[in-house]
Amino acid sequence: MKILFHYLIFPGFLFASCMGLIAGWVDRKVTARVQWRKGPPWYQNFVDIIKLLGKETILPEGAKNTFLFAPFLGLLSVVLVATILGLSIRFPLESFVGDLIVVLYLLTMPAIALIVGAASSRNPLASIGVSREMKLVLGYELPFILAVIAIIIKSKGVIQIGAIINHQINFGSNIFLPSGWVSPAGVLAFVVAIFCMQAKLGLVPFDMSEAEQEIMGGTLIEYSGLPLAMFKLTKALLLYTLPLFMIILFLGKDLSPAMLIGKYVLLLVIVVLIRNTNPRLRIDQALRFFWGPMTFLAGAAVILAILGL
Repeated sequence: MKILFHYLIFPGFLFASCMGLIAGWVDRKVTARVQWRKGPPWYQNFVDIIKLLGKETILPEGAKNTFLFAPFLGLLSVVLVATILGLSIRFPLESFVGDLIVVLYLLTMPAIALIVGAASSRNPLASIGVSREMKLVLGYELPFILAVIAIIIKSKGVIQIGAIINHQINFGSNIFLPSGWVSPAGVLAFVVAIFCMQAKLGLVPFDMSEAEQEIMGGTLIEYSGLPLAMFKLTKALLLYTLPLFMIILFLGKDLSPAMLIGKYVLLLVIVVLIRNTNPRLRIDQALRFFWGPMTFLAGAAVILAILGL
């Protein structure tokens, strides 16, 4: 019963879903204000999910079974990440060895689920979105993993989330050196991870796989009803889990409730600012950005971490 509670209620599915949907409302509200609109009420995202659950699920002609299986895969993966991160914060000494690798793997599954599901729809516009999503994943995963490797090196080679948290509690967050000065490796890795997080969320300027003005939703064009609700909920869950993962890796010295909320709001503000101050990139521009300056900065962060800086 205790395990079921953790996965379904707190810190798993129900809690993470509520946090993600509220964070999504903050994003929509701020975006509306920037555009001189009033914006939706706080419960709008909840209503949207419930409304989709009551809609008919329309299967495109010739769609394969993976069309319906993919949304479950993406949602389950993010729920597992939310549970692992939440339990690691509450009980850092009880986290299991290698859970950091598991989390990195699970965080790629929503994108893979979107690719597999959209490709199964046999829609030409969805195929364009799939092509863009695949290239985007290949673009941001390398610098993101390099940024995480820099944190592993700074944490004395541990690949356990609880051990990374304990290391920061004892020696300060990974953005700072033990002497109190700013860590160049930590700052560079943090900047790289911020942009990779934006791409993983599929938000502007990295929303080219959906691009409603160009390919009418792209990867999601054929989805409706329950499967579409699950993809929308998966994206909301990512808006909660990815900033939380960033806090654990880079700002894990003080994870008390008040500090955790403050740090989460700070990262959410950064995400919203990036979204509202940049135009959508073309997929070739995104690839050059991630394989160029981001990979260079991430590689520099790894080298500086090895040097103890």
